[in-house]
Amino acid sequence: MVGDFIDDFIKQKLLHLYNMNLDLTGKTAVVCGSTQGIGYAAAKELAALGANVVLVARNVEKLQDAVNDLDLSKKQNHNILVADFSEPDQLREVIEEFAQENDVHILVNNTGGPNPGQAIDADTEDFIAAFNAHLICNQIMVQALVPGMKKNGYGRIINIISTSVKQPLPNLGVSNTIRGAVGNWSKTLANELGQFNITVNNVLPGATETGRLESIMQNKAKKTGHTAEEIKQEMSNEVPMKRLGKPEEIAAAVAFLASPAASYINGINVPVDGGRTSSL
Repeated sequence: MVGDFIDDFIKQKLLHLYNMNLDLTGKTAVVCGSTQGIGYAAAKELAALGANVVLVARNVEKLQDAVNDLDLSKKQNHNILVADFSEPDQLREVIEEFAQENDVHILVNNTGGPNPGQAIDADTEDFIAAFNAHLICNQIMVQALVPGMKKNGYGRIINIISTSVKQPLPNLGVSNTIRGAVGNWSKTLANELGQFNITVNNVLPGATETGRLESIMQNKAKKTGHTAEEIKQEMSNEVPMKRLGKPEEIAAAVAFLASPAASYINGINVPVDGGRTSSL
């Protein structure tokens, strides 16, 4: 009987030892594109885990509405930054000023994708604008915030990209191109920053129920003569789980990668797509 008690005690201690540490209390997270969709869901999840969350977007009214929805149960101090990712120089000014007074532990890079269309039909300006809004703005954010991560010995850079990093998607020529560039930039950063306990990973959402996807479905419906609901059903049928994803499901992956539990996960792409991507 005493032996059973000791065995149970040891088991409980081992379970406690190996429980995942998802606690972000005392950590500060900057989440880009965080007034709607995946960015907003990620901000809410990080706040629920205890992080102080800084929302970044261009619409101040939407930012104020979003920040008021964030969890405050651990006495967090949430904030907003107004910046437009179509204007990299303005973003640089905003984030560098913030970084002078604040250390950030977690950065979630998230920007709305380029307009759909074939690569052959895209203007060179379309590629340049997308490159600036995604890769250049990501670089600006990283350069401003990594010094604080190094100082604190804790950094998580999470880029929300697309499954097109693994498998180019039809009629998203500019997006496929730019997402691939961001993926390789991210892997390079992971190799450079890992020694400082800073991890860099990519979350690759599949078809997810956001305003962005709704716009794509409406556009496709007009071109094909089908209804948006028919297009949605077609997309759902392409997923082994036979449904589209929810922003909260993408956010859960972001939150895990931001946590202490993911301390040895670095330089990877994590598809969150219900199994739709056919490659490994």
